[in-house]
Amino acid sequence: MNYRNLGGSGLKVSELSFGSWVTFGKQVDTDLAVSLMTTAYEAGVNFFDNAEVYSHGQSEIVMGKALKKLGWRRDSYIVSSKVMFGSVKNPMPTQRGLSRKHVVEACHQAIERLGVEYLDLYFCHRPDPETPIEETVYTMNDLIRQGKILYWGTSEWSAQQLMEAYAAARQQHLVPPTMEQPQYNMFHRQRFEVEYARLYKQIGLGTTIWSPLASGVLTGKYSEGIPENSRMNLPGYEWLRNMIESPEGKERIEKVQQLAPIAKELGITMPQLAVAWTLKNPNVSTVILGASKVSQLEDTLQASDAAEKLSDDVMERIEAVLDNKPEPLEFQL
Repeated sequence: MNYRNLGGSGLKVSELSFGSWVTFGKQVDTDLAVSLMTTAYEAGVNFFDNAEVYSHGQSEIVMGKALKKLGWRRDSYIVSSKVMFGSVKNPMPTQRGLSRKHVVEACHQAIERLGVEYLDLYFCHRPDPETPIEETVYTMNDLIRQGKILYWGTSEWSAQQLMEAYAAARQQHLVPPTMEQPQYNMFHRQRFEVEYARLYKQIGLGTTIWSPLASGVLTGKYSEGIPENSRMNLPGYEWLRNMIESPEGKERIEKVQQLAPIAKELGITMPQLAVAWTLKNPNVSTVILGASKVSQLEDTLQASDAAEKLSDDVMERIEAVLDNKPEPLEFQL
């Protein structure tokens, strides 16, 4: 396993990490969570991602039970949570958002569910237009001073919002956001490659990217239709099925079919190719993998080795198939 700094910080994070979105609390129980996390940990993964909203808090409970069973040294792994949407199905106004009240209480609740003394990473899951950024920045700084969290960051914030948070922190001599968790994959590139382009060096922005397989499309498993055991058949994920069955979704599946021969030629699987492609971007700190089966995780964990096979010529061939390289902005923040 290779390790990269989380942006401009000194924290070393495994370039492949493991997340619990969708699976933990729905498709994955505690015993399977132990098996999956063990597989990841023994492969060198040191970052495990979670959020208050995942399965309405149940995901963190399952991960917490798994961590207790595993008994790893606390200084050997990194665990995260995210705050914004709340952990209950129908949150009251004070049970969601990025107000000081909810950010603090959600932090305490996540710590309790995960069974840890502190969170290594704490993300603002989405922007909150109803809360001043200064309020959230002050609150995150206080949690760091109290030892409840070590680093704070954002998820799916615009470059402008990130810079506003960074400026507010610097003006008041507070701790600025260290990392952002954006979606990034072969089909979703604009924000990561263009909008954030200057932030990697300008503020040392670290990235913990999600959906490297584009919700499973890049695995190639949807080329013959949607399997019965797919998460797209889970209640609440109809939006995912609609996306796959849309004209854009069908076009993406066609491109995956064109990429498959490249993967075969290299002696790797499509999931390995897709994850390896993201690893070729030096601004990626870590790629969050998800899995509901140990075999799936074992496959994608080989992406680090697969990345070594992606020469400049191979990357150009992939680019020719994708035909979606974002154009740089004339004016950036």
